[in-house]
Amino acid sequence: MIQFSPHMRILVSTSSLDMRKGIDGVVAVCNQELKENPMSGTVFLFISRSRKHVRILAYDGQGYWLCTKRLSTGKFPYWPAPGEEAAWVKQLQACEAMVLIQAGDPRNLRVLPDWKKIA
Repeated sequence: MIQFSPHMRILVSTSSLDMRKGIDGVVAVCNQELKENPMSGTVFLFISRSRKHVRILAYDGQGYWLCTKRLSTGKFPYWPAPGEEAAWVKQLQACEAMVLIQAGDPRNLRVLPDWKKIA
């Protein structure tokens, strides 16, 4: 299980990713299509065209982590649509990302607002 913390910057690609891509291919997508530095500590989430797989890319200071989750049955019912940030990327809070990778819908998530914004 991956643990997201509130101080992490989490970006979700709103377009599908070819799940045959390895670490180098996903890093290239972050650099070229998302225009984001994958070595910045940002966590990236991607979904497959079939909506059965999710890929998570993270850099920990020494190397990349590329994690895959494949649902045994069904599909991910919700994935963010393009937002104001960019045509390909939407930023999520840690609690929203956890709900998303558990095949939930973070739009219906009710949580207390952050007491103090973490820089």
